[in-house]
Amino acid sequence: QVQLVESGGGLVQAGGSLTLSCAASGSIFSINAMGWYRQAPGKQRELVARITREGNIKYIAYGDSVKGRCTISRDNAKNTVYLQMSSLKSEDTAVYYCGAGYGQTIDYWGQGTQVTVSS
Repeated sequence: QVQLVESGGGLVQAGGSLTLSCAASGSIFSINAMGWYRQAPGKQRELVARITREGNIKYIAYGDSVKGRCTISRDNAKNTVYLQMSSLKSEDTAVYYCGAGYGQTIDYWGQGTQVTVSS
């Protein structure tokens, strides 16, 4: 089992910045993908950013709606993944979930953290 705990959500004005953190614990040795997803009311959960490790190669993918405004990073020593967001818009308002998986799918989810962008 893997436990994921998100932090850093909150209320921010449009144009502002926010950094989310996700600390992983448990059986994380074989986890090769960690990322951030978000879900707004009435919408499906969508990819924000994801880091996948295959051997010594690291792949990073961003959702189209956040490209150029978000940066995902991972601190392996702390088992933590970060999401830096800037130039936030009202449409970025959502619950942000941290996810982790062994392959192409997400096998574990955090409880989510609310991000609200006021215009």
